[in-house]
Amino acid sequence: MKYSYIKPRKKSPITPELQIIFTFFAITLLMLFFTYAFLLYKDYSFEKDMGSIIEQKQELKANIKRMQNQISFIQKQKALAEKVFTQNMVLKDSIANLFDLVPQRITLSEAKLLKNGLILYGITPNKDVYNFMLQAPLRSIFHKTYSSFYPAKNGWLMFVSTNYIDESQVEELDSEN
Repeated sequence: MKYSYIKPRKKSPITPELQIIFTFFAITLLMLFFTYAFLLYKDYSFEKDMGSIIEQKQELKANIKRMQNQISFIQKQKALAEKVFTQNMVLKDSIANLFDLVPQRITLSEAKLLKNGLILYGITPNKDVYNFMLQAPLRSIFHKTYSSFYPAKNGWLMFVSTNYIDESQVEELDSEN
């Protein structure tokens, strides 16, 4: 008993329309999954880059600090060099002025510069020449001046002149100015 003219088909619960719907849902889920995976990768990459940037920032801060220390050290060395240069120029001028002070009739054999004084060794024809031509200018420069004389073989006098600047008087003068 056949009532149909066509051959019966197998019926399946998954129809072609349902297959299309499942395919679209699968593609949508895959797209969501890949988007999520991509966002996770980007977040990891961002965190990694952020860590390296923080390390670079710390290195740069350390380099800046080291360079600032080097700059301050170089500035201190420059200031010290300028101070030494200035002191050397003052000392050079002082020595030139000292030798300009010595008259032609007096011969110096040695001069010792101290921090706050000067010791001169030399030969003079007599005490008067020394007193009027060398000791008077020395007294105007130094606060304390001591001289001692010894006879030389040629009849002249050898002398040792010790001259000191009183530091306390120099400080008083500086504080007044």
